[in-house]
Formats: sequence, structure tokens, C-alpha cells
Amino acid sequence: MKAPLVGAFTLGFAFGAFFDGILLHQILQWHHLLSLVQGDLYRDIRVQILADGLFHAATYLLAAGGLVMLWRGGQAQPADRIVLGWAVLGFAAWQFADVTLAHWAIGLHRVRVDVANPLLWDIGWLIVFGSLPLIVGLWLLRGQSRNTNRRSPRSSRMMMSIAIILAGVLSAIPIGSEATAVIFKNGIGAAETFGAVATTGGRVIWSAPRGEIMIIDLPTVSRAALYARGALLVTSASWFGCFAPDDLRPKVGSRISNNRPSTLRTGSKEGPPVDESSDRRRWLSGPA
Repeated sequence: MKAPLVGAFTLGFAFGAFFDGILLHQILQWHHLLSLVQGDLYRDIRVQILADGLFHAATYLLAAGGLVMLWRGGQAQPADRIVLGWAVLGFAAWQFADVTLAHWAIGLHRVRVDVANPLLWDIGWLIVFGSLPLIVGLWLLRGQSRNTNRRSPRSSRMMMSIAIILAGVLSAIPIGSEATAVIFKNGIGAAETFGAVATTGGRVIWSAPRGEIMIIDLPTVSRAALYARGALLVTSASWFGCFAPDDLRPKVGSRISNNRPSTLRTGSKEGPPVDESSDRRRWLSGPA
């Protein structure tokens, strides 16, 4: 198989991963990468968010490799229809791989983890986003042997390159009215974390008792400055919100009114009011 076709398949596969992360992790907030993994360690929101971040980092690398292969080759290039067909097959391949391996074989997560029958959601997702693209991809590949060496106007490759770059950008930033989640490095005190947010022009919406995890309103241009002040990860709060307890989930991923009792003034050294429930307190502060 020619390198551009391998690249097209790889980009389709990577786009499927981005589509999963953006739609299911960030917008719908149905699961995390490790939502169903057992153990106290995985109840720590920092572990869940970092796992999602590593998932997206791996997807970026896969997409970069696909882009390189997509644009390799001489004058004779596959026709646009063939390139697009292999990309659609790659998208379908991600859906089948994710559902059969991550959902059923390994048990990392399901399409929806908060429903009575998650298997129905898995099968429905696989039909709509796996089987249908598979059929479309095979249909586009009809007559591949006759068209493989025809000179291509490169429109499909340009369109795919733009789509994968946009998907990569969307997966890393808050979408719409989403707030921003920040995890600070161990050893940084509350005074330093609140001071870092204040210096970058942010407003604290919610904070863990020690200030190591925050949900904030933050100008996009200030994210890099937070890394310079001790942040371990600055990302969409949707990843945080889909792991939150039910009583907190509606407040994450959307802007919260200023009259919320637990909203903090930026720069405060005191933590927010904490529910005395042991489960909630353990979730807020992480395992000891």
C-alpha cells in the first residue's frame, strides 16, 4: 500500500480518537478513559485527567505521523476518492477497536457508564459510527485499482489535514462556555496556587481544599503563564466534570453564577466549604 493511503487510514483512525474525546469526554461528558478501572488510585481526579491527557497526546503523535505519510510520494498520487475512502475506513476502525478492546475486552470504560444497560449504547454507537462509515469507506474504494495512479488535485488531502488540525485544537481547549481545569504540582501551597491564578487574570470557581485542583474562568492567552507558575496540567473542565459526583456535575462545564456559596475570591488562602461526607471529602482531596 502506498504511503499516502497508509497516512489517510492513520489520520482517519486518529480523527476517530479525537471525535471520541471531544464528543464523549468533553461535550457530552459520558466517560473518562479510565472511568471503570477499579482501585482507589483511579478515584483521584488527577489520575483521570492525566490519563485523558496522555490519550490525547498519543493521538496527536498518531495524527502527526499520518500527516507525514499522507503528503509523501511523487507526482503519481492516489485519487481523492481513494484517499478519502481509506480515511473513512480508518475512522470506522477506531470505533471497532475502541468498543471491542477498550469497552468489552479490557473494560476501561463504556460509551455511557451511568446507564442501566451500557451494552445497548455500545452497540448503537458501533452501528452509527462504526458500521455506517465502514460501508461508506468500502463504497468509496470501488475501482481502487483503476484510480490509484491517477494524478490527484490534492483536495481530499488538504481537507483531511485541516480537519485533523482543528480536531487537535478543539480537544485541548475549553469548548463554548466551558471553564478551565488546573492541576498544580505536588508541594505547591494554597497561597501559591491562588496567587498564580490571580496573577494570570483568572477567577476561581471551585477549588479542592488545598488548592491543588481548581476550576477557573481563565483567558485563553493566560494558560501558558500558569504552566510557568507550577501548573501540571491546564485543560478543559469537561474532563473534570464527567468524573464529578452527581451533585457537582451540573456546575462543571458551564459558567456558574457569582452568588454560588462556595465560589472563592481569587487570592484567598482558605479552601472552599467542604461537605462533611467522607466520600466527597476523599474525592476532593485525593487519596492520602
